[in-house]
Amino acid sequence: EVQLVESGGDLVQAGGSLRLSCAGSGFTFDDYAIGWFRQAPGKEREGVSRIDVADGETYYADSIKGRFTISSDNAKGTVYLQMNSLKPEDTGVYYCAFSVYGGAGFEQNEYDYWGQGTQVTVSS
Repeated sequence: EVQLVESGGDLVQAGGSLRLSCAGSGFTFDDYAIGWFRQAPGKEREGVSRIDVADGETYYADSIKGRFTISSDNAKGTVYLQMNSLKPEDTGVYYCAFSVYGGAGFEQNEYDYWGQGTQVTVSS
């Protein structure tokens, strides 16, 4: 069974940085996608970034381009989200998700497994 565990969420001041980790287990696919999504209070969950771990192709939401970087360590089965220049509007619960389709985008129904989420709070 695929399991995803997020970590790294914290309370940080605006302008600060955090690195989120998504540790995966229970899968042996060579080509899959890991997506990062977030849900702010009172808002719908939205896609932030995703990576095709087979070829390293990445994609970012316009709201975080130039500030966030997604990367993967395939040997460890872990995907990271480096978040710099954080803003209060980045506050929310961040989830990682696994898709057997390496080319998955930000459609949440393309993702088969989800982590439990990690809280990121950015104070002004």
